[in-house]
Amino acid sequence: MAFGRRLRAAARLARVMLHIFHGLFIAWREFDGASAAHRCARIQWWSARLLMLLGITVRPSGRFQPGPQLLAANHVSWLDIMAVHSVCPQARFVSKSDVKAWPLLGWLIAQAGTLFIERESKRDALRVVHQAAEALREGDTVAFFPEGTTSDGRHLLPFHANLLQAAVSSGAPVQPIALRFSEPGHAISPSAIYIGDTTLLDSLWTIAGARGLEVHVSVLAPIASEGLDRRALVQAVRGRIAAALGLDEAAHNPG
Repeated sequence: MAFGRRLRAAARLARVMLHIFHGLFIAWREFDGASAAHRCARIQWWSARLLMLLGITVRPSGRFQPGPQLLAANHVSWLDIMAVHSVCPQARFVSKSDVKAWPLLGWLIAQAGTLFIERESKRDALRVVHQAAEALREGDTVAFFPEGTTSDGRHLLPFHANLLQAAVSSGAPVQPIALRFSEPGHAISPSAIYIGDTTLLDSLWTIAGARGLEVHVSVLAPIASEGLDRRALVQAVRGRIAAALGLDEAAHNPG
């Protein structure tokens, strides 16, 4: 990494650390007993500012429908949650339990109402499906990543249908979201890739040193869950996201 890029990364990370501690203070001081509107306003502000401090511009398109809904997005980066929260702060994410162990960020993500799941446990997956369905019946917005893990952004991994049962059981619509990171010269950003042996710290350093990163958050037309089983629903969701990303795999879910 050239000296200028290292200097840019160091300066951004210093500001990011201050912002994370500010977020910890806000959650500790304000979230206990706060109204849903106040929590959402703070989550949206914190998420948008974190992306800004990392030099990332959010490019949203489309609109969320009112009422309870299950958001389903492709998964590219550990920043995906913040990208969605910057435009839909009421979303309660379903996230793998490993996230809770992330230094500082894990606790903050939990304070946003995240539902944690042990992905290797079928029993725990069933628990989270019931929990998500109940949240939807109570009017919440629940979000998850059907791929279960991050991809390179150039292809979609197989989508898992289990959590879509929450929408089928509650009658809530599914709102697909297509996420794409780009940077100058790259329609698909290599800096945002978070796969393989890449650690959170490695990814944070690379992103902080990048220039001109953008995250495109495309809110697609909702899909009614009535009359569909979860497998038909997952095909529809995956196809719509693949089409929005311009991928030639709109109707194919190899998983």
